[in-house]
Amino acid sequence: MKKIVIILTALFMTLSNVYSQELQAIKLNNPDKSRGSAVMKALSDRHSDREFDAKDLSFQDLSDLLWAANGVNRGDGKRTAPTAMNRQEIDVYVIRQDGAYLYDAASHTLKPVAKGDYRSAIANGQDFAALAPVSLVLVANLEKLGNASEENTRLIAAMDAGIVCQNINVFCSAAGLSTVPRATMDKDGLKKTLKLSDTQLLTLNNPVGYPKK
Repeated sequence: MKKIVIILTALFMTLSNVYSQELQAIKLNNPDKSRGSAVMKALSDRHSDREFDAKDLSFQDLSDLLWAANGVNRGDGKRTAPTAMNRQEIDVYVIRQDGAYLYDAASHTLKPVAKGDYRSAIANGQDFAALAPVSLVLVANLEKLGNASEENTRLIAAMDAGIVCQNINVFCSAAGLSTVPRATMDKDGLKKTLKLSDTQLLTLNNPVGYPKK
């Protein structure tokens, strides 16, 4: 009997340890809307960087980055990035060393999707991208735009993704972060990792980090 109790106790501790290691939702900080340089200076300074410092982004920088990319900026739920007919079909996925998350703009929260380091899938042979502490992946939900098989639907989705991407680029320029917009990535692998449907289109990604010293 004593042996059974010991075994059950060990099993309980093992299961507790496994569950404690699962990804948890991350509530982001309120965005600091007073930071950064003027728009014209940010545009003047904007450039692509392919070298990143290895340290993680601060929690505030990550929070502000995601809000600038596609956060809610009005009481009616509309976003920092416009979309056709306000369909809000662009989702931002966040790839970090600990796992993949979906940015929930309404609650300003990162929702866990998959545990593990998938930055190599972002890099897809371009090693510099795997060194960035964070990559933002833009996914267009074509069903929100209507007929997912129509060419015009994909063109609109590409346009809307480009606007979110430019928000990322301008914020990084204003905040002193390094980034580069990319279309290269392991789309088949990421589709499985992010649990995407056939009508969720991987469009662009932005590795983001601090400038390499």
